[in-house]
Amino acid sequence: MALPPSFRSLLRQILHLQEPPRRTAFAFALGVFIAFSPAYGLHIILVGLCTWLFGLNFIALLAGSLINNPWTVIPILGATYWSGALLLGRVDSPAFDWHDLTFTGLYQQILPYAIPFTLGAVVLSLLGAALAYPTAYFLITKYRRPAQASAKAPLPPHDQVG
Repeated sequence: MALPPSFRSLLRQILHLQEPPRRTAFAFALGVFIAFSPAYGLHIILVGLCTWLFGLNFIALLAGSLINNPWTVIPILGATYWSGALLLGRVDSPAFDWHDLTFTGLYQQILPYAIPFTLGAVVLSLLGAALAYPTAYFLITKYRRPAQASAKAPLPPHDQVG
């Protein structure tokens, strides 16, 4: 009975150690960019599209995009609107009329906040990607150095074995 591969070997396969660290870090940073983008509901589709179009590492892209998840979506939405409103000099806080939930009512209530939200999303996407790339690159190169060094260690001469 064969044992399942260890987590470490699985991680090596997923991260494609033969792939340059810069390419993997770029894929992760692009995933972070997607995580903060205003295209809610389309993040996984964008990850798949970027994987297909640019031939990037799907797992690295997905990991970056999963920064936006059910536990972080509310803080990210708040930071997105707040940063956009701050950049536009808006001081009003969003108000919502729960009595008018018609399509037209929702549209009219949400429309004034679309520009600050979109601006904030673009700014946070760029900032997140700019921070994610060097961080991911550092961690990837730090992780890969010991693995590459042990793989290149010379074997002892055959007459000294055993």
